[in-house]
Amino acid sequence: MSMQDTLADMLTRLRNAQLVCKSEVVIPISKLKLEISRILKEEGYILYYANDKTNITVKLKYFKGQPVISNIKRISKPSLRIYKGKDQLVKIDDGLGIVIVSTSKGLMTSSEAIKRALGGEVICIVH
Repeated sequence: MSMQDTLADMLTRLRNAQLVCKSEVVIPISKLKLEISRILKEEGYILYYANDKTNITVKLKYFKGQPVISNIKRISKPSLRIYKGKDQLVKIDDGLGIVIVSTSKGLMTSSEAIKRALGGEVICIVH
């Protein structure tokens, strides 16, 4: 059976690995997943990521034994795409999380999209 939503699979792998306190998780590679890994690293949600030809290895981050990512949720899905204009994007939880948005200038956080006055597809929310 082929996988329909590979991004949801990535988010689920990250969520499940953190729930059982794994140190790292291996995810099949794609450009979108690499960009999301880059954003998670820049925002401090993972320690690092490395990739080879077929996989991305993500080193998970913990603080005092608790996962840094407490919740990661897919918003826009293949069956229902969610788009927000530049005026509709907001920061969440007073800076305690990020929204990852796909814009015409690439993937970025909602904060960066607001600074650049861009809207786009809301990919996921990370707390």
